[in-house]
Amino acid sequence: MPPGYVRIQWVDLTNVVRYRVLPVKYFKQLLGGTRPGIGISKASFGRVQSKSLAAGFTVMGEYLYVPDLSTLRLCGYAPKHAVVMGWLEEKSPVKTEDGRLSVEADICTRRALQRVVKEAKAISDVDFLVGFESEFILIKSTDPIEAVSYHSCSASRGLASGSVEATVMDEIAEALQLSGIELLMYHAETAPGQYEVVTGPLPPLEAADALVHTRETIFHIAAKHGLRATFAPRIFMQSTGSSAHAHISINSPRSTKYPDNLSLYESSFLAGVLEHLPAIVGFAMPIPASYKRMVDGMRSGGTYVCWGTENRECPIRYTSVGSIAARRYEFRFIDGTANPYLVLAAILGCGHLGIQSNMQLKVKDCPGPQTAANMSEEERNTLSITRRLPLTWEEARKSLSGDSGIRYIFGDGAVKKYLAVNQVSIKLIRLFFPGELTHSYRFSETCLKQIPKVKANV
Repeated sequence: MPPGYVRIQWVDLTNVVRYRVLPVKYFKQLLGGTRPGIGISKASFGRVQSKSLAAGFTVMGEYLYVPDLSTLRLCGYAPKHAVVMGWLEEKSPVKTEDGRLSVEADICTRRALQRVVKEAKAISDVDFLVGFESEFILIKSTDPIEAVSYHSCSASRGLASGSVEATVMDEIAEALQLSGIELLMYHAETAPGQYEVVTGPLPPLEAADALVHTRETIFHIAAKHGLRATFAPRIFMQSTGSSAHAHISINSPRSTKYPDNLSLYESSFLAGVLEHLPAIVGFAMPIPASYKRMVDGMRSGGTYVCWGTENRECPIRYTSVGSIAARRYEFRFIDGTANPYLVLAAILGCGHLGIQSNMQLKVKDCPGPQTAANMSEEERNTLSITRRLPLTWEEARKSLSGDSGIRYIFGDGAVKKYLAVNQVSIKLIRLFFPGELTHSYRFSETCLKQIPKVKANV
């Protein structure tokens, strides 16, 4: 049966998925216009929990959200619905920071990622492929927090036949494939109630769209069965946390790959990312609870600016090195709380800055067996491991705010608006959940209290 409704969907700066539902008949009428789209209040992108408006936003004005029909797909979790992503645009051309007139909205995160990818292709003839691992926990009670099951990694008991968790995971797998997303595998993970869904490699923008749809599929199917699916960084402090590992390969006819060494582009790309990694973390780990996940000794990537061949205690793991076609970097520091368009744009943009400047890779491979955290300072210096990642949300915001490369990629205005919204959202979390370590991925959906206005100062 064809869908009767279309969800016009977007992801805001706090990574909350939002959508409006249109009957197919009206959606088709909308597409018949000279510039089809729906109006969205500009204030809604700076408003957290409906009342608190972040600095840099006003109550006036409206964006036009233009459907990107190349993203139209069925909702496997809602059989009567299809979903489409879009482009956030100004209704009339405005002057950009570089003096051009454009309808592109500075806070359109999909456009930012598209721009980075296009520039990398046009300037350096480089293409990227991106695949994601989505880790999450299924909860049957939120007060107190109680996982749906208790198991170890890939253990059979984590998907016992006839259990609600096995049913949920089966339906997630079927729904993703019905939606046209390539599912590679799913399995029980290490923490209580934790599972992982792995999807196939795609060009960056398509990969981010697919990740958003994957998360929506997971969340809604769990809800249908009375469960809560959370992508919160770390719920159970005695176990590992949940992340959104991104696997990225770098490919270009200008940079030949050899079996035993990094190619020129692979090397300079990695150098660029490492140079700006403390700032990238500001996008990738956007809430205080993120820093309870990214710690040393928990296979989460550790806290040192480094990389390592098959080393899960590095924030960047170099993996599948024996295959020229399959080798890639795994970025292990990314949270499920992060907006994937922002994170990918930051990683790829900083990596491309490295390629453009032919940046030399100074940090040496850290393959183990010792982790950077377990080395002496002298041993780390031998590998040029001399910096640590931000250890707190405040440190990450400072690194992000002061990074010239990030501001070049996104523009000053977009970075300031992100920081303002991020600050307001965390002030609200701390106001209503003091001492809480496990702030929800869907904070705005879980907090039902009336929230006072909180001003942001960036």
